[in-house]
Formats: sequence, structure tokens, C-alpha cells
Amino acid sequence: MQQFTLDNLKQALEDKAADDRTAAAAGTPAVQKIDAGGRTYGTGRRKESVARVWLKPGTGAITVNGRRIFEYFSRSVLQNLALHPFQVADRVGIYDVFCTVSGGGTTGQAGALRHGISKALVNYEPNLRSLLKAAGLLTRDSRVVERKKYGLMKARRSFQFSKR
Repeated sequence: MQQFTLDNLKQALEDKAADDRTAAAAGTPAVQKIDAGGRTYGTGRRKESVARVWLKPGTGAITVNGRRIFEYFSRSVLQNLALHPFQVADRVGIYDVFCTVSGGGTTGQAGALRHGISKALVNYEPNLRSLLKAAGLLTRDSRVVERKKYGLMKARRSFQFSKR
């Protein structure tokens, strides 16, 4: 446990003031959005999937719909996709994540989880915004499946032409 002395308190206040000055210089004030339980929230979306993500400091446990992430996403590609924001921000194993995902398939759900974790990280540590934004993790991937058109088999596939 850290002992708070007058010098430590002065140093902490100077560090906080320096952080506030850099945030003000960037244009937007850095504000944490933490609830009474010490958690932050982020909503991620990808294709038809929606992920509601709660993030709090902990041991790195990640729970998706009541199951561990390695049980829910069996493919390692999807696990790496979902955990990518922690690797970019160098925060692996620092935060516990609890999330619920719904809609779409596993690929869309992993992308939605990645987007939600990124937004929750920014709410907890606003100074990570520029790093995650540069990596493209705060932008929602707006690509969705094209709708089927009348008179066609699929969105663009037409019926096979028969000459006779």
C-alpha cells in the first residue's frame, strides 16, 4: 500500500494537471465515464451483431454470454480479433470484461466485441483514444449483407438463361 505524503500528493496533482493540459491541447477534455461499480460501458456493432461490453480493472478474465471467451469463440482467429484492442493499447491482462452479444454469426459477434471493447477502453482511459483511432478500432465497420431484389435469385445473381 502506498503511503501518501505531502510530496507524493503534490506530484500526483502536478501529473494530473499535465494530463489535463495535454487533453485540452488536443481539443477535447479527457473525461472518464465510470459508474458506481467502477465499470465502463461500450456498445459495439458489426453486421447484424450487437455487443454490450462492461470493463473494469481485474485479472484479465473475459466472459461472453456467461462463458469464457475461449469457449465461446472456438476459432483462434476470432479470439485474436476480439482481443486486438488490448494488444494495441498494451493492456493485456489488466481489465476484466463482461459482455453480452446477440445477432448475426460468430464473425460478426467477434467484430462487435472488438468495437465494444475499444469504446469501453476509451471511456476508462480517454488518453488511449488517439492510439485506438489510429488503429481503426473506434470506427464501426458499416458493411452489411446486401438485400435480395425482386426477380433475382440473390442480391445480384439472376436466374440461369435458357435459350430453348
